[in-house]
Amino acid sequence: MIGYHAVPVIVDAYVKGIRGFDKLKAFEAMKASADQDHLGLKFYRQFGYIPADKEAEEVSKTLEYAYDDWCIAQLAKDLRNTPDYERFIKRAQYYKNLFDPSTGNMRAIRNGAFVTPFDAREVNSHYTEANSWQYSFAVQQDITGLLNLQGGAEKFGAKLDQLFTTKPELTGRDQSDITGLIGQYAHGNEPSHHMAYLYNYAQQAWKTQEKINFIQHNFYSDNPDGLIGNEDCGQMSAWYVLSTMGFYSVTPAS
Repeated sequence: MIGYHAVPVIVDAYVKGIRGFDKLKAFEAMKASADQDHLGLKFYRQFGYIPADKEAEEVSKTLEYAYDDWCIAQLAKDLRNTPDYERFIKRAQYYKNLFDPSTGNMRAIRNGAFVTPFDAREVNSHYTEANSWQYSFAVQQDITGLLNLQGGAEKFGAKLDQLFTTKPELTGRDQSDITGLIGQYAHGNEPSHHMAYLYNYAQQAWKTQEKINFIQHNFYSDNPDGLIGNEDCGQMSAWYVLSTMGFYSVTPAS
């Protein structure tokens, strides 16, 4: 919604063998999208993140641009285009510039410093339909890197525990898209959808199984109000179908 997310759709198809298109033309189109100057991209390239005083929803945009750039790097690698691979794989690491080790959260930066005061539950202009809790795990392209930033598998698992057990109370502005709360995990909106699966990376797969089972049985029904959130492009249903089949694409384009 806020990135150039045709990129992961195309690259995911490509890496899975769906290749009935001109991959070189597609690659040039991807780079053209990534190298525009609108929606904070100029500052993203300049600073390695989007400053809070330059663009709204800048934390979410920085994180989603970094994932899209990783996808571009995967196609560049397949095309043996080393210069573009190196350029975009570097951009894919820009998420680290918003990580605050003192809180373990992704935070907005203004004038070279994290914006204060900070409340991870606060819904504000730094995030898209979300708060810091719901974007601090939005690093699908480098989960191992995020795990290491958190201090290793045990601390990463503890941070996930905190996500799911923190009181489901929001502060800041009203945001109707944030629904289906388990702690601060919001199943009613897409940015949270991969998070229950992240326990697998912390060697705590049983917690993934427990959370998935709970969500399937409590957040879905065959009634008119059977979805607990916004069915954007079928994603609420896609999550259910994939999860019921026993797998989930945490990192499309891999």
